Amino acid sequence: MSSSAQDILDFAQENDVKFVRLAFCDIFGVQKNLAILAEELPYAFDHGIGFDGSSVNGFLNVEESDLLLKPDPSTVTILPWRPMDGRVMRLFCDIYRPNGQPFEGNTRSYLRQVAGRFASLGLTCNVGAECEFYVFELDDRGRPTRIPLDHGGYFDVAPLDKGEDLRREICLCMEEMGLHPLHSHHESGPGQNEVDFRYSTPLDAADTILSFRSAVKVLAAQHGAYASFMPKPFPHASGSGLHINISLYRDGKNLFEGDIAPDSIAGNFIAGVMRRAREITPFLNPIPNSYARFGSCEAPRYVSWSRQNRSQLVRIPAASGDSCRMELRNPDPSCNPYLAIGLVLAAGFEGLQEKMELPAPVNKNLFDPTEAAAYGLESLPTSLRDAVEIARASDFVRRELPDEMARRYFDEQWRQCELQRASANWNEIEQENYFLTV
Repeated sequence: MSSSAQDILDFAQENDVKFVRLAFCDIFGVQKNLAILAEELPYAFDHGIGFDGSSVNGFLNVEESDLLLKPDPSTVTILPWRPMDGRVMRLFCDIYRPNGQPFEGNTRSYLRQVAGRFASLGLTCNVGAECEFYVFELDDRGRPTRIPLDHGGYFDVAPLDKGEDLRREICLCMEEMGLHPLHSHHESGPGQNEVDFRYSTPLDAADTILSFRSAVKVLAAQHGAYASFMPKPFPHASGSGLHINISLYRDGKNLFEGDIAPDSIAGNFIAGVMRRAREITPFLNPIPNSYARFGSCEAPRYVSWSRQNRSQLVRIPAASGDSCRMELRNPDPSCNPYLAIGLVLAAGFEGLQEKMELPAPVNKNLFDPTEAAAYGLESLPTSLRDAVEIARASDFVRRELPDEMARRYFDEQWRQCELQRASANWNEIEQENYFLTV
């Protein structure tokens, strides 16, 4: 579909679009939207639609609350689950201050800016995501329970797998929205599912993750179930990850194909990501529950890399051609995808600029404590509190993110840490604050 504003206006008229959702997310990745009638679109494109920034978590104070949403025409899609008569169209938006200046809390703009850096080195960056989630039963009043939809395992089929119809509908829905799901299957945990997406530009990949999370929630509800992206809903079952796959191209050649020399472009990039991994962890793993996932069930604990090995932070899958890539395995789906992908790419870009050499691979099972101890590896933070303390002291994070946005982000995370520390019944608070919202 053409991405010019006028073509979007024509499309809305020709396809009986009555409502337009102007979508964005807060600094923590929670999607928000404002609905307007289709006839208001010309005004939205020309002037933006105002909203109260002080009511959005992490944005502004009451005394400086006015912000504007301006839709990005390239993100237009029809929402397939809404009525066909009087259709609903969605556009992701960028956020501006009333004086026309970009709002520094708009994480979508941050990712766009980081992705643009690679052109200065003659590189093109592609990103794809693998997203896991759990599906739970509802009680007789339609409220979510902690009972998983099924007790299937990895790659199981019906009747053990009761999520195949839901996954099918999710993939078809994504396809209708112009997105590109590659694979879907039952994952290792009871009621756990995974959908993987074809690589695209970094900004498109982050938009896709936000669209996917929204669609999964809606379609699960329509199936009489509840979908949760909480990283570790069960203490003794697999956690849900958001594996981020990255490839770099120069002159049409995938630089992750073949051997990766320590001083190669791919090696420099991975080295940069690994150097900053601990410092950016609270943006990739943003809630207390995120840290229950590390170190078991194929979720990494140590800052290391290897080929194929799923106990590593960075894995190089066995692949060929355009499928060659690095896979970062610690992010989880509770993150803000614009911040998470943006900071990962910024760390990799720093590695390119400084020509950082990639350390030797660790070709061992790091879920075995005796193997891990022998290498003296740095570990990822073990709690959100530790992660925030490391990130607050990071010159890299300070350079990358506006001071006020970082302060608001860390203040909210610190509030969560204090709530956890003071809680006599953390499981109950976790249920209300995370299971029912993430």
